[in-house]
Amino acid sequence: MEYSTAVENMCPIHKGPNHGPAPIPEEGKWVQSKEIKDVSGLTHGIGWCAPQQGACKLTLNIKEGIIQEALVETLGCSGMTHSAAMASEILPGKTILEALNTDLVCDAINTAMRELFLQIVYGRSQTAFSEGGLPIGAGLDDLGKGLRSQVGTTYGTVAKGCRYLELAEGYIMKCGVDKNDEICGYEYVNLGKLCDFLKDGVDAAEAVKKATGKYGQYDSAVKYIDPRRQ
Repeated sequence: MEYSTAVENMCPIHKGPNHGPAPIPEEGKWVQSKEIKDVSGLTHGIGWCAPQQGACKLTLNIKEGIIQEALVETLGCSGMTHSAAMASEILPGKTILEALNTDLVCDAINTAMRELFLQIVYGRSQTAFSEGGLPIGAGLDDLGKGLRSQVGTTYGTVAKGCRYLELAEGYIMKCGVDKNDEICGYEYVNLGKLCDFLKDGVDAAEAVKKATGKYGQYDSAVKYIDPRRQ
């Protein structure tokens, strides 16, 4: 190691107390994190691309600094969905420092990785106070039984009002409208359940019927509209 002349000419002074880094909460423990392997936890974060035309929600389950599980959910950009396919192969097995400095193909996914890195190394994980953390596979819990992302798509104009297109329950088939011309409920098809029924060999018409549900005061509506056509 090379020192400048000014430093070389200084007299040595012994260092005083060194208490180390402040402990951070990790999986029910307080840890003085000094190396990447000291970091564990499950956390979520959001990233966005440079033109802000798409977004990524990234979920990582990290054990001793190594990403054991990665869930990549994307919205708003067709190219990003294919980038997510590559990212889900790239991330598992890497340390969080490697992942931070790896090209994850898409700006939004890279940004999400940056945001998660900041969360996890500061002890801001969702499992900070959960003893032992969560098992590998917990990242899928966000998707529910149908293993589909929770997506909400709605649209509105001053002239014609709002249209519900897709909500947490699924694909909106019809919106129920009350006597005041306000939406009072909707009929939906749960696409996860629908696809499961079809995979199990259920007739298509019957599968749609079994996967269909209603929300709100749909049955008392005075009018029903197809939000994509009316």
